[in-house]
Amino acid sequence: MINIFRKLWTEESGQDVAEYAVMLAVILVIVIGTVRLIGTNANTVFSQVGSSLSQ
Repeated sequence: MINIFRKLWTEESGQDVAEYAVMLAVILVIVIGTVRLIGTNANTVFSQVGSSLSQ
């Protein structure tokens, strides 16, 4: 039983998976925030252009 705990404690492959998961979460937050910001700004620009053309 002690040998199993030693293997789990010294094995580093699980840490790699956790690091990738954290990096993926950070990237997703950045991408979602950017898309929402661009979407809001693009909607404003299209609305301004549309109202300018209809006048």
